[in-house]
Amino acid sequence: MARLNSWVLFRMALRASLLQATWNYERQQGVGWAYSLEPALERLLPDPRQRAERLAEHTAYFNTQPTMASVALGVVAGLEERRAAGEGPDAAAMGRVKSVLGSSLAALGDRLFWMTLRPLAACVGALLAPAGMVRGALALWLCYNAVHLTLRFRGVGWGYRHGPEVLGERLRGAVGWLTLLISLGGCVVLGILTATLLAPGGVPRSLVFQVMLLTGIGVGFVVALRPRPSPTEWALGIAALCIAAAWMRGA
Repeated sequence: MARLNSWVLFRMALRASLLQATWNYERQQGVGWAYSLEPALERLLPDPRQRAERLAEHTAYFNTQPTMASVALGVVAGLEERRAAGEGPDAAAMGRVKSVLGSSLAALGDRLFWMTLRPLAACVGALLAPAGMVRGALALWLCYNAVHLTLRFRGVGWGYRHGPEVLGERLRGAVGWLTLLISLGGCVVLGILTATLLAPGGVPRSLVFQVMLLTGIGVGFVVALRPRPSPTEWALGIAALCIAAAWMRGA
């Protein structure tokens, strides 16, 4: 029986970057999930008809945090390997496994990426932006992707090696510690950024600027409690910022 190798797992991780390219309300990440899993099925199922049926099965509803989806892909690829040998779960059991993986990994990933790492990367980029917009953008990209790409490409291997047990205390503990460290780093960077904006070069800004800055930080903390503001909320927030900026400029 064919077994999955590191090249197949790498291709799966690479394809997972397009997990949400065909996102829709009916199946959400389902089509992207099947596309990401296809390299494993190509190796495990040489019969084109059987492979097409299995791919169609995996286009069913699936949703999780996009980066942590790599871990779920590794787990399911290992189960498909067992299934090809005649000893893995059936289609119904596979669907239940995917559902548990999706919800559990979303809980871990949303807190790590949307509520912790993304604000830290934004603060790092804003802190370095005065030295050059390119430097700020590069710092933001590197800060976020140092964690994102590591989990994206190593997560498939973790899931494949450990199977469903990957959701045990070891992974939860590691993600918890990483979230804590990033949170502490974000507090430090935010403090430095605030001090830099309030008194650049040691010269305090105007009172109006200080009030607007602190208000923005407060609103940012409230928004950060939610993983994904709606498009309407984004539009209203940007409109409010534009009005405030125009008022400050006129004052």
